[in-house]
Amino acid sequence: MATAILEKSGISEAEWEARQQLAACYRVFDMLGWSEMIYNHITLKVPGEDGAFLINPFGLHFSEVKASNLVKIDIDGNKLDDNPYPVNQAGFTQHSVFHRHLSDAHCIMHTHTTAGMAVSSVEGGLRPTNFYACNFIGQLAYHDFEGVTVRSEEGERLIEHLGDKRAMLLRNHGILVMGRTLPEAFIKHWALQRACEIQIATMSMGAPVEISDEVVAVHQRDLSKVSIPGGPGKADFDAMVRLVDRIDKSWRD
Repeated sequence: MATAILEKSGISEAEWEARQQLAACYRVFDMLGWSEMIYNHITLKVPGEDGAFLINPFGLHFSEVKASNLVKIDIDGNKLDDNPYPVNQAGFTQHSVFHRHLSDAHCIMHTHTTAGMAVSSVEGGLRPTNFYACNFIGQLAYHDFEGVTVRSEEGERLIEHLGDKRAMLLRNHGILVMGRTLPEAFIKHWALQRACEIQIATMSMGAPVEISDEVVAVHQRDLSKVSIPGGPGKADFDAMVRLVDRIDKSWRD
């Protein structure tokens, strides 16, 4: 976007960068098969603007999201731009409570993937039966299903059940993750999704072999040794954006 257009729209360079990053993320999710018609949500705080965050326009598929059509709202759900699209009440209710109360919840992702919903719908939830699941054992919160998330009072229970965790399985509902950056939230979602997919595959074959608490602890301790510079998830997310660009670059507009 040209500087003149930025000035005309009143969008700062920092906000435009955030818009492009979030729009790219929606396209990455769609490429990975994590779209759910026009539903589900990824939100991102606007840098330098207390309480303002970006959310997808309700009515558009993830593949249609662009930097320019993201909706900017405040913590109370008021639009802060002239975007003609509405905001999904379920998305606002769920995400706003975390953005309001958790200073480190810069980006929040919620999906209804088949694997995420399936594992969240069985007794015991995620089990320590595979590499990726071990990332989350002891680090994953659970929240019982209360119906579509449109009532503000449910937010209190969401915060209580999340506690000091930053990944949650919403029982009978799906995946919820958050991060200090969008790439960090992305890699959490990717790993939790993979953990759920592999658990489903394993359970279909018979009784799974569960990994001991001692080995899980060693695994979590040593994960940092296989990270690369740039912060959690950055290289992974950048690689996915390059793949998206080979398909369609319209998210940049």
